[in-house]
Amino acid sequence: MSYKSNISVIIFIAIIFAVMPILATSQVTLDANGPGQTYELINSVLAPGYTAVEAPDQCTSHPSFGRHIAEVWDATLNKYVFEFYIHVPTSFPVTATTADNDRCINFDRQRVEIKTYESSPANLKGTVGETVNYKWKFRLPLGFRPSPNFTHIHQVKAVGGDEGDPLFTLTVRKSNPDILQSLYVKDSATSEFVQGFVNLSSIAGIWIEATEVIKVGANGTYSITLKRVSDSVTLLSYNNANVATIRPSNTFIRPKWGIYRSLNSYSYLRDDTIRLANISIQEGVLPVHLTNFTASIINKKIELKWSVENEINFSDYEIEYSNNGIGFNKIGNVKAATKTAYNFIYNNNQPKQFYRLKLIDKDGRFSYSNIISLFTNDKVELSLYPNPAKNCITISTNELHSNSTLIISDAVGVVVKKTALTNAVTIIETNKFLNGIYHIQLLENNQIICNNTFVIAR
Repeated sequence: MSYKSNISVIIFIAIIFAVMPILATSQVTLDANGPGQTYELINSVLAPGYTAVEAPDQCTSHPSFGRHIAEVWDATLNKYVFEFYIHVPTSFPVTATTADNDRCINFDRQRVEIKTYESSPANLKGTVGETVNYKWKFRLPLGFRPSPNFTHIHQVKAVGGDEGDPLFTLTVRKSNPDILQSLYVKDSATSEFVQGFVNLSSIAGIWIEATEVIKVGANGTYSITLKRVSDSVTLLSYNNANVATIRPSNTFIRPKWGIYRSLNSYSYLRDDTIRLANISIQEGVLPVHLTNFTASIINKKIELKWSVENEINFSDYEIEYSNNGIGFNKIGNVKAATKTAYNFIYNNNQPKQFYRLKLIDKDGRFSYSNIISLFTNDKVELSLYPNPAKNCITISTNELHSNSTLIISDAVGVVVKKTALTNAVTIIETNKFLNGIYHIQLLENNQIICNNTFVIAR
């Protein structure tokens, strides 16, 4: 049996882009790479020599459909991705051979999931004292129909002892409107806690990037962030710096992805799918998560801003500058202060500027952020009116190129609007923007050449 060749277990200290956790000591990645041998690919990464797939066809349930996970081409990501299939039973009661069920064990529910578990390598199981990071992309189709009971698309399960309920879950639920919830269950004696939710209508049909960071322990830490892949806008964010992320009787925790749903209210359901891509599991993650890093020109000075999560056991942010993007020198230092947002001002009038952050923990380990390039052009101007604005703002520029882009970000650097600039005068609707300060950047060939600031005040 042949296995696909592009599966990698990477031990690295490298430059990691800003939306990724910093300095992972071990990373395992799972990526689709073309039709065929899909189960074998998944097994070889998540549980080499064993079975990491839980699919109906594996227990002779619904064998006529064939495999319930395939690799398909996705035009948005421009790559192969995993597609999971689940089917509503056509007759009841459900039996082991007539319909999708739960491993021919339970017939009031059905699942098609992938997982790590006891037979997986040690670096894919989270144990006390470890920090683990799960990162993946997912897309639910338009019209996705969840159960009012549960439709889990991701779980972090505990193993050993009190293991019945998942610790952390992303579940889609029939409601008014339908929602995607982030849930936490401390133990079997405690009711579930809703950590956050987002309307299903805001995520269906588009790719979402999920990042989940867990420090395993009785007094652990947990964070989850969901962002739109298209523009990196955050749709859901939750962080808890003191939470039990493993139960006293458990031996380790592990992740699952796919569809696991109740059949108790099957009339709400339809044959459905979920797409998954870029699945990664990291252990030994440096306890800080850099979520954003931007540069702006404010009153002829360079202002660097960055946002972080999970700043634990962390020491310093060193700011480095280069005039060519290759050789960098230290220009400043900002001490970690258990905050979520930082900034640094620098005087520089060079036409080409490159900046990066060196992130250093208290043990001396370090890694680098992405590199920001800033190309200044005194001839290009951005005019904004009215300023302050309410429901719209008019943006005009004295120079327009075919490859110009506008990016608007809020005070902490989160991008709220990105659009191609096709006219010298453009009107941007701001009725959904919250009151506050916003920065707008003009890019040419993805290089910042000009920026300005405006205020929303209603």
